[in-house]
Amino acid sequence: MNKTIEKIVSLCKQRGFVYQSSDIYGGFGAVYDYGPLGVELKNNIANYWWKEMTRNHENIVGLDSGILMHPKIWEASGHIGEFHDPLVDCKQCKSRYRADELTENLENEEWDKFKCPKCGTTGKMTPPRQFNLMFKTEVGALEDSGSTAYLRPETAQGIYVNYKLVQGSTRMKIPFGIAQIGKAFRNEIIARNFIFRTREFEQMEMQYFTKPGDDDKAMEEWKEKRIKFYTNILGVASENLRFHKHEKNELAHYAKEAWDIEYNFPFGWSEVEGIHNRTDFDLKNHENHSGKNLKYFDQENNERYLPYIIETSAGLNRMLLTVLADSYWEDTENSRIVMKLDPKIAPIKAVVCPLVKKDGLPEKARLIVDTLKPHFNVLYDQQGSIGKRYYRQDEAGTPYGVTIDHQTMDDGTVTIRYRDTQKQDRASLENVLNIIQSSLL
Repeated sequence: MNKTIEKIVSLCKQRGFVYQSSDIYGGFGAVYDYGPLGVELKNNIANYWWKEMTRNHENIVGLDSGILMHPKIWEASGHIGEFHDPLVDCKQCKSRYRADELTENLENEEWDKFKCPKCGTTGKMTPPRQFNLMFKTEVGALEDSGSTAYLRPETAQGIYVNYKLVQGSTRMKIPFGIAQIGKAFRNEIIARNFIFRTREFEQMEMQYFTKPGDDDKAMEEWKEKRIKFYTNILGVASENLRFHKHEKNELAHYAKEAWDIEYNFPFGWSEVEGIHNRTDFDLKNHENHSGKNLKYFDQENNERYLPYIIETSAGLNRMLLTVLADSYWEDTENSRIVMKLDPKIAPIKAVVCPLVKKDGLPEKARLIVDTLKPHFNVLYDQQGSIGKRYYRQDEAGTPYGVTIDHQTMDDGTVTIRYRDTQKQDRASLENVLNIIQSSLL
């Protein structure tokens, strides 16, 4: 694991962003729990995504579909037949790899000449074998073929099978979108890089239904909108973001065109979000497998057609890791670690500290906490020196420190300290509220 990622993992555990799942039992591979700071950060990111994708648009609505769905959905989508990873094993050290990540275009008989990246042994690699990535489960009391179901590997199919119901109940006209945030599950054999690739994760997807022929224009519009979300809302540095276009040999079986938004992680450029033109592939397959008419009726033009779909699909876990990696800063000049989170998404907006534990300062600080907390998340801290308290909150990404001292008791002003610069100003409590709120817009 990259050294910087190791530092981020350590900080996440120490400060309560992310824990290894089942930690007291030695952990459970590729599953993570989100601590007090992590769940706040994750919820903040999701809330801004939801606002950006639904409330800021008149023609996009939300949905929450079931994790368990009819097994035929996954036949129609191609997941049962197509959703596989090619894996190879080293018979010497028992390491397992995705074949396509090691090399391309090797014939089966050539793998016995390949050197294992871990142990260096040649001639011990197995030919690639296909592993389906879906988790099976049983529904009902009896375990037979009729009761087999799957934990959904993506949230998109729940949107496709509900799109006519949504359109009918909302009377939406093409183009329109349906957004969803929800858990998805993939039996990742090769999980790595902390929360980047996990077996249980949350997807944030919006499926945009458009008239065939208008899909190319919609694709360009959504590419522009989605990249701006990372820079304008999440505060991610633009130089750490790029688009990657899928060439013909990279395209998924359902895609006419596909682009990834990639972030320059410490372990290299990797996908955070996909923007795909799925054409009418999914609706056509669901229409064929279900026998239901899924065509949209355009009253104005008196025509029926299956819409094309522009998909924007992001992993909330990956988006959170993007924010953590982009915010992590080693301030060597002041010997501190700072998470330079954008104030909008920071788990805690301000820490309120009495300078000392006497002379009525703690009581005054508590009153100030009560004044601020209806507006945003604040923390009270009186443990340790004021410098240590500030540095603890720098690591938590808290953008503001509010200190109550003896002057506060005289004139009602407090010291407001800025996380990134460590600059300090005197301000009235009313101005403190305005300063913090203005940074959250």
